[in-house]
Amino acid sequence: MADAQGGAWLDDEAGRLVRPYAVSNGRTRPTAHFDLLTLVMATGTRPKTYLGPDYDQVLALCGGRPISVAEVAAHLRLPAVITKVLLSDLVTHQALSTRAPRAIEAASPTDRNLLEAVLHGLRKRL
Repeated sequence: MADAQGGAWLDDEAGRLVRPYAVSNGRTRPTAHFDLLTLVMATGTRPKTYLGPDYDQVLALCGGRPISVAEVAAHLRLPAVITKVLLSDLVTHQALSTRAPRAIEAASPTDRNLLEAVLHGLRKRL
């Protein structure tokens, strides 16, 4: 079945009915470099040609705030390499911008503030 917005074809038991390599037209190499922590965000520019429902999902995910490549892959339920191909296509169409994640200051592994922040985040997720 397709979802209400015409997104990916899913079956509750079988999962995604379209194979990941079909989503990227068989391509497994992105034209731009991304690592899993690269942050992407929609620019507000739409591609001039319709690329497909998976690209629409990516743009919807990237519209509100910067989001990591790993998060996009998880939301789409696609392998990271296929997600990177989709993202690089959108960068080529100037629909996405990228930036490296901010460097985290080195903290002591026993830094109480850091440990409390992690604990707070974990409790918030439950």
